[in-house]
Amino acid sequence: MDLALHTEQLTKTYRRRVSKPGLWGSIAGLFANQVKEVPAVKRLDLSVRLGERVGLIGENGAGKSTTLKMLTGILVPSAGSLRVLGKEPWRERRSLAREIGVVFGQRPQLLWDIPVRETFRLLKTMYDVPAAIYDVTYTEAVRRLELSPLLGVPVRQLSLGQRMRCDLAASLLHAPKIAFLDEPTIGLDVSVKEQVREFIRDMQQRFGITLLITTHDLKDITETCDRLLLLDRGELLFDGSMPEFERRFGSGRRIRFELEKAVPAQALPELSAALAALGGKLGESGPHQLKVEYEREGAAPQLIQLVMARLSVVDIALEKADIEGVVARIYRRQAAANASE
Repeated sequence: MDLALHTEQLTKTYRRRVSKPGLWGSIAGLFANQVKEVPAVKRLDLSVRLGERVGLIGENGAGKSTTLKMLTGILVPSAGSLRVLGKEPWRERRSLAREIGVVFGQRPQLLWDIPVRETFRLLKTMYDVPAAIYDVTYTEAVRRLELSPLLGVPVRQLSLGQRMRCDLAASLLHAPKIAFLDEPTIGLDVSVKEQVREFIRDMQQRFGITLLITTHDLKDITETCDRLLLLDRGELLFDGSMPEFERRFGSGRRIRFELEKAVPAQALPELSAALAALGGKLGESGPHQLKVEYEREGAAPQLIQLVMARLSVVDIALEKADIEGVVARIYRRQAAANASE
């Protein structure tokens, strides 16, 4: 198996100074410092194959950015081992930088005082990008991300959304083997986000780039990635495909029925009991609408047949699990578990 990256028991712990409140606490801190160890990433075991498209999600403070910074060599791990393209990132950061592309949210790699076009040319020279590759990546980035009006503008005069588009283009100009993208669509309009996602997908397919994306916008994950990682307080809660995630955590899959006539109130208890026998239950419904929720795979055909045999149905719609809703429920569940601890 050709691995893009591999970690074993990867751990990062920060040391923070603890100060007591008040004036006397501040004075005492000058003579006796108390230090608290705060784990950011805990014993992370992870393998990503070359060409995989992986999404990393988690709440603020879950350890996403810390993980990315260790993978790119910015931070040194406290314990464990880490290899990216066969290299130790913090020891071989310079040679690794030629093979990876990085976007860190609102921290652009573009040079502040020169026009965007000149930054791109400088990056071409720094990465020693072959002309054949640069012609493709530059042309595609300018076209797909609509950068033509921005090429002659100094970076400091760009808006956040414009900088993000230019920064993404800069990170992929050399067709890296791995692209680490932290919040690549932050500050972008909805329509521009779609352009960015299409550009990322097309570049990945054309050059076989391994993607590792962290984001709070789950659509970035569902539209560009095949594999999902879920972090909570530095620990990996889930590692698998999107369908596996839906099967394991998904709930609230629904069938929505549009009805010709309202369901009589006296008929609801009997209908509810019949649905329950097939693994379904009544959801929130209106006068001419009936919603049936279920979790078991393969239950939908039987539930549909049951309802159609009892009611006059005008239309039927199957609703998949809402990924954002599922993730929100997991966060709430973990928060409750952490509070109880």
